[in-house]
Amino acid sequence: MIESPGASLAPPQKPTRIRYRIVLMLFLASCLSYGDRVMLSIAGISFSKDLHMDALRLGYLFSGFSWAYVVGQLPAGGLLDRFGSMRVYQASIVCWSMCAILTGFAGFLPLTAAFVVIFGLRLISGLVQSPVFPGNGRIVASWFPTAERGRASAIFNASQYFSLVMFAPILGWITHVWGWKECFWSLGGLTLAFSLAWHKSVHSVRTHPRINQGEIDLIEQGGGLTNIDPGAATPQKTQTLTWAAVRMLLSNRMLVGIYIGQYCITTLTWFFLTWFPIYLSQARHMSVMQVGVMAAIPALCGFAGGILGGVVSDKLLQAGHSLTFARKTPIVAGMLISMTMIGCNYANAQWVVMALMSLAFFGKGFGALGWTVIADASPKALIGINGGLFNLIGNLAGITTPIVIGYIVQRTGSFHYALIFVVAMALLAIVAYLPIVGEIKRVDLKLPQTAGGTA
Repeated sequence: MIESPGASLAPPQKPTRIRYRIVLMLFLASCLSYGDRVMLSIAGISFSKDLHMDALRLGYLFSGFSWAYVVGQLPAGGLLDRFGSMRVYQASIVCWSMCAILTGFAGFLPLTAAFVVIFGLRLISGLVQSPVFPGNGRIVASWFPTAERGRASAIFNASQYFSLVMFAPILGWITHVWGWKECFWSLGGLTLAFSLAWHKSVHSVRTHPRINQGEIDLIEQGGGLTNIDPGAATPQKTQTLTWAAVRMLLSNRMLVGIYIGQYCITTLTWFFLTWFPIYLSQARHMSVMQVGVMAAIPALCGFAGGILGGVVSDKLLQAGHSLTFARKTPIVAGMLISMTMIGCNYANAQWVVMALMSLAFFGKGFGALGWTVIADASPKALIGINGGLFNLIGNLAGITTPIVIGYIVQRTGSFHYALIFVVAMALLAIVAYLPIVGEIKRVDLKLPQTAGGTA
């Protein structure tokens, strides 16, 4: 009996969908990271009384995380490229959960010692959390084809909005019922338990026990960088963290435009995280209870906008538009929508103000595709370092925005020019992405022969 040609060929293997489980884990990890940042603000009302901390000392505690977080970005990127995303990320989760648990125990120390220990733990927490978002971008670049990166990045990026809605009331309730120490212990314990789930669930593309060859082929053929972590059959050469590598990145006009754009977009985020509740209280004369409810509404809109922006970007790419058009269109549109908050300077009705602020935060979320662009454009051997530099520059806004707006409000006695400042940053983001960035494409930088190696 003669076997027909192709009869022995196996049917094409239906790809698994492990990559969607991976992005879910990134979303949960990012939510816990932002929950840790929100926790100090929620618990601070209580422990500032218990530990007799004045506003200045409390302000130092709030700033400690951001300073250390920014400083840690470049070293974190270098560690990610050298040791791989999975191991570095896991260590980060364990370390920041332990910092949270120890912060609760610091409440038993004498007053001065408690302040010093809590401040030191917030510095350490900022440092150890610095690999989170560069790691997110690196894992998405590895696990997702180009046409799916927009929505994948949008999902983990939306954690900053979702975590506010989810953790603020829960942590507030824990603090009210049991106390601020229990607040740190609860979230720290939850994060530590999550680290075990991370260890079991998250692997590199080619080492994941449940992935099949069909999904690996789909990722690789779509532009996924499956060989950037240790353990790959042909690991991508990587560059160790050096000033020469940083200078190479800063010499590229497209990347500099992306960095500037991220700083401007992050300015909007920090306005909503820090000064927006005070704006509602002082400028719009809302009660504390009203502020608590109303501040969550724009966060929900930002979450919806963040998811929708990634979906729209990927749909544009799948429809045949260029990568540049597919990424820039939601960014520019989102920033234009964010600029509607300027109308609050001329509105008297509370519902109009909330509608404009919710629309502005929706636009901010819709245009927050910076991590997607970084995954698309980073040099293959510098994805971690470039993600760290990108996040460093973007998160400088976490230091400058509260200070600049505070100075404006103190000097003028109103939020009128503060809103103008925020809107100007949205406009500058558009300028950064249109004339400065130009075409979005993968940067091909030649590495020095003496600096580098295999990941």
